[in-house]
Amino acid sequence: MADEIHHRKLEHLYAVAPITRWYGASISISDGEASVSIPVRPEFFHAANGVHGSVYFRALDDAAFFAANSRVTDVLVLTVSFHLHFTAPVREGELSAHGQLVHESGRLLVAESELRDHAGKLLAKGSGTFTRSRIPLNEEIGYV
Repeated sequence: MADEIHHRKLEHLYAVAPITRWYGASISISDGEASVSIPVRPEFFHAANGVHGSVYFRALDDAAFFAANSRVTDVLVLTVSFHLHFTAPVREGELSAHGQLVHESGRLLVAESELRDHAGKLLAKGSGTFTRSRIPLNEEIGYV
C-alpha cells in the first residue's frame, strides 16, 4: 500500500508541473514501470510537419525517469544520461511511452523506454541512467 501511495504522489507531481500541462501529457506509475501519453498537436511539428524529436525525448525520458523514481521514495532522481534511437516519424494521434527499470545499483538506476503511436508502431527507443538527487520528495514540489 505504501508503494501505491508513493506512485500516486509521483503521478500528482508530474501532473502539476507547468511543462506537463503545456504538453497535455499524462502518466501512470507502478513498481519499476511508468507509461506516458502525449496527444500529438501541430505545435510539436518541425518544418516537415512531423513531431519534433524533442517531444519523443520528453516522452521517453519521462517514462524511464518515473520508472526509476518509482523505487526511490525519499528524493527525486535526476537524469545522468539518456540515449535515444529514432525509428519512425509521426504526424497524428497519441504518443505512448512505456518505461521499465532494468537495473539498480547503489545510487544509479538504469531504465529503458519505448515510444509507440496510436496503432502500436514503434517510433523510438531510449535508455537512461538516473541517480538519486538531494531534492526531497515533499509538498513543495507537488509530491502530495
